Amino acid sequence: MSDGRGSLLVTGGARSGKSRYALARAVALPPPRVFIATAEPGDAEMRARIGDHRAERGDAFVTIEEPRAVPAALARVAPTSGVVVLDCLTLWIANLSTSAPADVERAIDDLAATVAASACPLVVVTNEVGSGIIPFVEETRRFRDLLGAANQRLAAAVESVVLMVAGIPLVVKGGTQETR
Repeated sequence: MSDGRGSLLVTGGARSGKSRYALARAVALPPPRVFIATAEPGDAEMRARIGDHRAERGDAFVTIEEPRAVPAALARVAPTSGVVVLDCLTLWIANLSTSAPADVERAIDDLAATVAASACPLVVVTNEVGSGIIPFVEETRRFRDLLGAANQRLAAAVESVVLMVAGIPLVVKGGTQETR
C-alpha cells in the first residue's frame, strides 16, 4: 500500500496511534470508504472509546459493526468500496476466543484468504501482543497465541505492514519509510 492502493496491516502497542494512522491512510483514497468495527460495548469505558472512534471518523466512512462474521462482511463490502478499514483484529479474535480453537483458526484462514483475494484497498488494524512476558493464565496465553497466529497470517496476506511506535509509523514490509 505504498502508493495508497493494495492492502496494509497496521500493528503496534495499545495507544500507539494505529487507528489514527489507518484512518489517515484511508481518507487519502477515494470514497466510498467503509469502516468495519469489531468492538462490542461491554462496559462504560469501551462505550466511551467506541464513541471517540466514531467521532474521529465523522461522516467520512460508512460504518459496519460486525464483531464476529468479519470475513463475510469484508467479502460483501470490498467489491463496491474505495477502501475498507478493519479495526480491529485484536477485538475480533477476543470475540471469537470462546469458540473452539479449530473454529478460530478457520476464521483466521478465511479472513486471510479474503484479504489476499481483495482488489479493494484494505487497512487492517491489530495489536502487537507478542513482545511481553508469557501470560500466567491459560486463557490469556491462548488469546495471545491466536492473535499472534492471526497477525502472522494477515501479514503474509497483505502487501505492506507498518508498526506504530509512539505515533510514528515504521515500515516492516513493503512501502518506504516515507509513509507518514
